[in-house]
Amino acid sequence: MNRKLRRAETRNTGKHHPSAGRSERAHPSTSIPDALTRRFAEALDCQQSGRLTEAVAFYDQVLLLNPHLAAAHCNRGAALAGLGRSADAEAAYRSAIAINPTLVDAHNNLGVVLCERGRSDDAESAFRRAIEIKPDLPQSHSNLGIALKCRGRLEEAEAAHQKAIAIDPDSPDLYSNLGDVLHCLGRLNDAEQVLRYAISLQPKFADAFARLGNTLREQGRIVEAEAACRDALALDPNHAGAYSNLGNALADQGRLSEAEAAYRRAIALKPSFGEAHSNLGATLKQLGRMEEACRVTEQALRLPPPDALRYLNLSELRQFTAGDPYLADMEEFARDIASLPVKQQIELHFALAKACGDVGRHADSFRHLRIGSALKRQQIPYDEAATVALFERIRTAFTPELIRTFRDAGDPSPVPVFIVGMPRSGTTLIEQIMASHPRVFGAGELPNFCQAVTSIFSAADCPVPFPDALLDGSGEGLRQLGARYLAEIVALAPAAERIVNKMPSNFLFAGLIHLALPNARIIHAVRDPLDTCMSCFSKLFANGQYFTYDLTELGRYYRHYEALMQHWRSVLPPGRILDVRYEDLVVDLAGQARRIIRHCELEWDSRCLDFHDIDRPVRTASATQVRQPIYRSAVGRAQPYARHLEPLLAALTAKDRAEIDRAY
Repeated sequence: MNRKLRRAETRNTGKHHPSAGRSERAHPSTSIPDALTRRFAEALDCQQSGRLTEAVAFYDQVLLLNPHLAAAHCNRGAALAGLGRSADAEAAYRSAIAINPTLVDAHNNLGVVLCERGRSDDAESAFRRAIEIKPDLPQSHSNLGIALKCRGRLEEAEAAHQKAIAIDPDSPDLYSNLGDVLHCLGRLNDAEQVLRYAISLQPKFADAFARLGNTLREQGRIVEAEAACRDALALDPNHAGAYSNLGNALADQGRLSEAEAAYRRAIALKPSFGEAHSNLGATLKQLGRMEEACRVTEQALRLPPPDALRYLNLSELRQFTAGDPYLADMEEFARDIASLPVKQQIELHFALAKACGDVGRHADSFRHLRIGSALKRQQIPYDEAATVALFERIRTAFTPELIRTFRDAGDPSPVPVFIVGMPRSGTTLIEQIMASHPRVFGAGELPNFCQAVTSIFSAADCPVPFPDALLDGSGEGLRQLGARYLAEIVALAPAAERIVNKMPSNFLFAGLIHLALPNARIIHAVRDPLDTCMSCFSKLFANGQYFTYDLTELGRYYRHYEALMQHWRSVLPPGRILDVRYEDLVVDLAGQARRIIRHCELEWDSRCLDFHDIDRPVRTASATQVRQPIYRSAVGRAQPYARHLEPLLAALTAKDRAEIDRAY
């Protein structure tokens, strides 16, 4: 749910004065025959009671008697819009304007239907004309703000909403619309405050609760987001947007079947709800229902307004071929890409990069990656110096002496398994192989270990953060860490003998994992550096991975990751970390799968070779790939782009730390 457009209410009169653009009560004895008056009144009664099909029929009769009645055309347009007949509604509003060019409601309502059809530029013109006719109409200013938001002009949109509020400072609708724009500007705290103020003005304001849920979700407050969406639905059980937002909150919690049900309910309530179709497609992909996901996403693309995220979702579900109509549609959409919000510009560039790469247009593909990544890099707060400093502090803190000192401090359970490495290095494939074993539960990318570290080593009684807190520790924190993590994961699958966490960034904690959980198994996914980095650079990640949007930063990050993994091999006991090379895995699946299972001290099970058939959710960027049998086409991923990768090569081959430092 992105906006709250407001149509002018239907008119209860038939006679109009062109100078004012308003209508007055008609007098049958003077301007309107009795039959017309009766039908107009009957049309209004039907419209106000929700019997829109009957209302349209009565307005048709009115217009047969008097085709020059602007108010009847305008009201008929509102009824048609309510029936979802947006093209007919547009024609009705234009007929009203042709008869009475100063009919402000017709201009405002025309703008609404144009915005809903994805024609936000034309909608802006309609709203501006309504404002010219009647500058003090707050709904036109607010609707203008919505149209400007759709065009990516967020600061202007905020100003338009503020103008509406200045005219009518007590309207909860206006504050709700402002909160939506503040959300899009990334001012989430401000958005939350404005939405809560809208709710204070109207405590039963379902729309504001639904939007609040969206804002809380963006703040990472997922449980609160779910509660806000459920509050919206308690107030309005037929609120399609609240169901879609609830689905998002449920999907974020990994409750994919519940999310699917929420999206389907949203679509049942509003079949033209393109965003809900798109969200459903993404969830079906995670559930492994790829053909259905593709169909649903294609359906979303047929619904207004145009949305770059839907093309991006489709690009992750299918291979494009020469002459592909969806590629042609994307390139047509991109002709006016500068008018899109920055988020959609980024999404469209990444979608086009994937499609162009599929059809062998690698120069075009890389151009879109370069532009999309540069735009994304401007939007994110990546602090490279702080990241490098953390790597160095970890290497300094975890000495052989520290490992020996605390070697018996942790929880001895053999249940935890960690798959670590760079993103796009094969971690999902390894987990899928393991999860095919009947005694293994694949938990996906769990943040639990990092969260536990932050909680225990940054608590009020431990002001020194990780890793420095370990230097003066007694080992109690390690025992707490191991026990807490173990309790959390065992709750996910109490009967499993091994529980796999494939959060790649846990490579930062390999030494700490060994101390807190000395019998945990660590598997390190390794892939060719160029292929790994190029695969990272080609992905628009849903969250995090901020180091992947600049080739030089990406190359330097890879070098520091590689150095840290070498450090872990030197200080941890031999055999604690198993390196699994992606290139070896795709050549010798059976041999490498046996190594993985043996490392985890489990008996071999041949079902591990049929990993692509396992029915389990996969929520990572590799969700599509691991649903297929093993393939080798990803080896040499970077080769077609080699001539564009000089900055990455330079960063990967820097000879020493001083050279890396000079590059900052």
